[in-house]
Amino acid sequence: MEKIQASHILVETEERARELYDRLNRGEDFRKLAAENSRCPSSRNGGDLGYFGRGQMVSAFETAAFGCPVGQVVGPVQTQFGYHLIKRTQ
Repeated sequence: MEKIQASHILVETEERARELYDRLNRGEDFRKLAAENSRCPSSRNGGDLGYFGRGQMVSAFETAAFGCPVGQVVGPVQTQFGYHLIKRTQ
């Protein structure tokens, strides 16, 4: 089974996700922004979700994560949990 590694930042609003995306594009550190802003417990690890395969994440998140080139950030991606910025790390 194909597995990838990704990190994410989870926030409540699309507006907040877009603000953070802009900050990332200006060169701010993903791990630092995740630690300071993400609502997910993974924020303690800079947003790192570890490795996962298909069928382990909700559909919209999975589609975005598997479609993202390694090292890039995609988003905002809306799920029932909120809005995600996803960085594929492996």
